[in-house]
Amino acid sequence: MLLCLGVCLVQTAFCQFPRPCATSEGLRTKECCPVWGGDGSVCGALSGRGFCTEVLVSDEPDGPQYPHSGMDDRERWPLAFFNRTCRCAGNYGGFDCGECRFGYSGSNCAQYRESVRRNIMSLPTAEQRKFVSYLNLAKNTVNRDYVIATGTRAEMGGNGENPMFSDINTYDLFVWMHYYVSRDTFLGGPGNVWRDIDFAHESAAFLPWHRVYLLHWENEIRKLTGDFNFTIPYWDWRDAQSCQVCTDALMGERSPLNPNLISPASVFSSWKVICTHHTEYNNREVLCNATGEGPLLRNPGNHDPNRVARLPTSADVDFTVGLPDYETGPMDRFTNMSFRNVLEGFASPVNGMAVPGQSTMHNALHVFMNGSMSSVQGSANDPIFLIFERWLRTHQPVRSTYPRANAPIGHNDGYYMVPFLPLYRNGDYFLTNKVLGYEYAYLLDPGQRFMQEFITPYLEEAQQIWQWLLGAGLLGAVVASVFATLVVVARRKWKRNQRRKRSLGYGERQPLLQSSSEEGSSYQTTL
Repeated sequence: MLLCLGVCLVQTAFCQFPRPCATSEGLRTKECCPVWGGDGSVCGALSGRGFCTEVLVSDEPDGPQYPHSGMDDRERWPLAFFNRTCRCAGNYGGFDCGECRFGYSGSNCAQYRESVRRNIMSLPTAEQRKFVSYLNLAKNTVNRDYVIATGTRAEMGGNGENPMFSDINTYDLFVWMHYYVSRDTFLGGPGNVWRDIDFAHESAAFLPWHRVYLLHWENEIRKLTGDFNFTIPYWDWRDAQSCQVCTDALMGERSPLNPNLISPASVFSSWKVICTHHTEYNNREVLCNATGEGPLLRNPGNHDPNRVARLPTSADVDFTVGLPDYETGPMDRFTNMSFRNVLEGFASPVNGMAVPGQSTMHNALHVFMNGSMSSVQGSANDPIFLIFERWLRTHQPVRSTYPRANAPIGHNDGYYMVPFLPLYRNGDYFLTNKVLGYEYAYLLDPGQRFMQEFITPYLEEAQQIWQWLLGAGLLGAVVASVFATLVVVARRKWKRNQRRKRSLGYGERQPLLQSSSEEGSSYQTTL
């Protein structure tokens, strides 16, 4: 239903390692319980924010899609790296419990706040420019809280004597995370990998994982800019015939020199993509280290029509929302009549049946963009959470609807999402956005939607130029006062002229009255 534009440029990823834990000591002790600077205690314990505790992972059985054990750092996440982390109390959050959990704010995280994500096409020009500038700032600013792993846990040594972590900018942090969560498993030897594995796609965790992913991305942008009212806008692509956001004012037009590149007039034309050479990484048995690999590629519409016949329509969305079952059958990309599988794009939004070799809904947008977005490990994410939210509100599923066991590895209810630190279980985010403090303008009632989509943006734009408006108002008041004064003076002068004219028309009569009055006589005496 929508493309969340905050991550629509390159691929996305998230094995974020808290900077304080990415050390030999952290790897040796397998403990990630940083000191919170607010009170100088581990996990903010002195302030009652949280405490350091053992990580208890779920032992529910996974599906048969991944037959290995002990081959991948992401198995039983996060135990390959840490078995003790901060557990935050109440509404506190963050890897050191120094932040608030989603939907809350204030010094004690007691204030519930709801933010509204709006359609980017309805945002005023100033808001669109601000969004683009935030993306560019994120691309050019090293993240202060997180680093990425450039090697496997085994390569870092049994006691962590060889920590392999690297700084990364805030935008590419999320790019790298999406690569990491969906990369292949190294089985030993060049190119010897297990490909049928993905901890965030092709099964139940697709929607909860990307929901948390976007919330984190949004939170990092807020911290970077200091704009805590920022929300990621979306593009409602139902029935679209072209890439409406592919303009130089937004995501960048097609270059006139090369249709596969972004226009030189766009700020994104100078960006370098990362983590797109996954075949090369597999052959070398290495992880992506976030080195720039070339320009951002995009050529919307020039895709394989046999794989994507058309972009999704309103009818496709309505059919998808109407499906009652979140997951069915094997809970993978071959599942029929599964809301998740149809929404993700491995099944038909017309009859609900799996369609191998074709891409629909979410996947169709990736293929349509035809470039850096075209592969999972090197793509941006189209979370389409508006449809997910509509489905949750329509069917109001209970927690037990989400698969507890036998989903592909990484997708069971109790599995901690790879590679988030702090930790989140999949099933904990099988809930509506209201609980997380978010609303979509599209889902509001007509009156509220009109306010959010049309009135509020222009009020915000007016607020940004209030000084100019105030000055203009004062100047207008002065001009109006001067004009009113001139009108009054002119009218009085006109009246005097009129009286003078009437006096001349009466001949000697008026002077005689004045003469009699001056002599103390009456009109009758004069007669």
